Amino acid sequence: MKYVYLIKSESHSNKTYVGVTSNLNTRLDSHNAGGSTHTSKFTPWKLHTYVSFSEDSKALAFETYLKTGSGRPFAKKRLW
Repeated sequence: MKYVYLIKSESHSNKTYVGVTSNLNTRLDSHNAGGSTHTSKFTPWKLHTYVSFSEDSKALAFETYLKTGSGRPFAKKRLW
């Protein structure tokens, strides 16, 4: 099972991040411990939304879509 997750910084309300993982709790802990260069400056992070997929390829495709020009407005309207 893969999860596409959306997290939001609790210290910088305008900072968000979209990622994919197979273990939500471990990945969120990693973000909060500074384990990602993209998120380490804006800790702590809070899980806002996640979507689960049984197929890895569909999860990766959805994550990629959410990071595109048309995916960002979709996420803003439907997921944030």
